[in-house]
Amino acid sequence: MLDTSFETTVPLQDIPETAVVQAGLPVYSAKQRKEKIDRIKFLLQKENAVLIAHYYTHETLQRIAEETGGYVSDSLEMARFGSRHNATTLIVAGVRFMGETAKILNPEKRVLMPTLQATCSLDIGCPAKEFSAFCDLHPEHEVVVYANTSAEVKARADWVVTSSIALKVVSHLMDQDKKILWAPDRHLGRYIEKVTGADMISWQGACVVHEEFKARALGDLIAKHPDAGILVHPESPEAVIEAADVVGSTTALIRAAQELPHRSFIVATDNRIFYKMKKAAPDKVFIEAPTAGEGATCKSCAHCPWMAMNGLHNLEAVLESGENEIHVAEEIRNKAYRSTHRMLDFVAN
Repeated sequence: MLDTSFETTVPLQDIPETAVVQAGLPVYSAKQRKEKIDRIKFLLQKENAVLIAHYYTHETLQRIAEETGGYVSDSLEMARFGSRHNATTLIVAGVRFMGETAKILNPEKRVLMPTLQATCSLDIGCPAKEFSAFCDLHPEHEVVVYANTSAEVKARADWVVTSSIALKVVSHLMDQDKKILWAPDRHLGRYIEKVTGADMISWQGACVVHEEFKARALGDLIAKHPDAGILVHPESPEAVIEAADVVGSTTALIRAAQELPHRSFIVATDNRIFYKMKKAAPDKVFIEAPTAGEGATCKSCAHCPWMAMNGLHNLEAVLESGENEIHVAEEIRNKAYRSTHRMLDFVAN
């Protein structure tokens, strides 16, 4: 059940265009690029730091993480890796809530990010003050929030989940006859309701990337590639999800690309995932799902503008300077730790 009594949307003018972000990034020659990468690898070792990158960052950053003992994954596995690695500094290449999650779970470690400007439309579309008021209207509900939220929102929650475990957690709560308040992604919330049968009160939020996928244009693309498998992230609109062969988290989609018999796939999630998909299934073809149909335009065009802000230039700079450190107030961190670690305990058990 969608509750729009506290409906918030991110104004379009507040969302940067991915093409504009990318156009502003430095351009390097092959020699300069190699020098940057070599310097970053040296600094990671010097600072006892490990690079943890999300699937949606540039493949160069993903490759550096892989080559230096770091990690590339979804937000759940990023959090788990940071907790078990012995590095004293975590470099989180992604968006701000990922850095905050790392700090929530590892208060003793220094957590740095290439840029603090990289945020998420789900995060900024769910302000803590308004969300807390929304929760206060429904005190009998178990509050379940997506990982794509601020530390303050996590502190107000009973559970934090990622797309990889959201269905299992909601099913678990249903078995206990719990009433559920869900936030912030309305498309993922609707998908959870449909699969589990849960009757949830849901916040009205959306991912700027996944909301742009167009069902009609997707249908046209499927007609051109009738043998392709359709892989869809559950943050996508319902009509896009309905066309999918597999709906799942980023990790689940990579696994499906590797295991399904299809020779080609149409993929409805951020196109930077193609780096890992091609590594997992090098003999297969991956096609970007359409983000623009008849009369439609896109701002992200299948790549998050905030993820695009992570680059070699600011990765090197943060290792040199130690700036862009993530801090979370201890009172907030303690509360957010409870709901976030609950997720890790659930996965472990």
